[in-house]
Amino acid sequence: MPRSAIIADDHEIIRQGLRQALARLPDLQVVGEAANGLEAIRFVKTLRPTLLLLDLAMPFSKGIEVFSEARRWSPKTKIIVFTGLTAHGLAQQLAQAEVDGMVLKRGPIEDLLRAVNLVLAGGRYFAPELAAMLAEHSEPVPLTPREMQILSLLATGKSSGQIAQSINISRRTVENHRANIMRKVGVNSIAGLMSYAVREGLLETARQV
Repeated sequence: MPRSAIIADDHEIIRQGLRQALARLPDLQVVGEAANGLEAIRFVKTLRPTLLLLDLAMPFSKGIEVFSEARRWSPKTKIIVFTGLTAHGLAQQLAQAEVDGMVLKRGPIEDLLRAVNLVLAGGRYFAPELAAMLAEHSEPVPLTPREMQILSLLATGKSSGQIAQSINISRRTVENHRANIMRKVGVNSIAGLMSYAVREGLLETARQV
């Protein structure tokens, strides 16, 4: 029985290219294509694919949010992030959250196929540029995936109430997470959080939609 894959990217031409590339792997079948984050989460929840190829910057729900939700709804799904972003904070956060692979969009298609084969065999793959960056910035990232998700949403200008509604938790829980984030990164204002978000590449992710 062929293994299944979902492609999540908001650009149709990229999805077509990824589908054509994955067609080289005879035992892997693309069963869904998502043009935004909400579609990606829905596909993962209903189809529980073997593999999710995930863009980090998509409409409606950012890649870091989709990653967190995919892990929650389908823990056995392998996730390879396929991105044009190289902010070391995001790369570290995903690596710490045990993403299965990270591939750069500007890299050769062979990198993607190598990543897919390695990940499906039980390994992990990071594009050479990302692996070097992670080695250079090897200090531990203090935020959990949920805290990183909330910080990313705060960086887009959403209020605590809007964040609570968008990820189905209470406003008090959002505010508790925000207080923990501020304590961990050593700031005492929203402006300080925004500076941290810029430094870690979160605003760059939010803008590239």
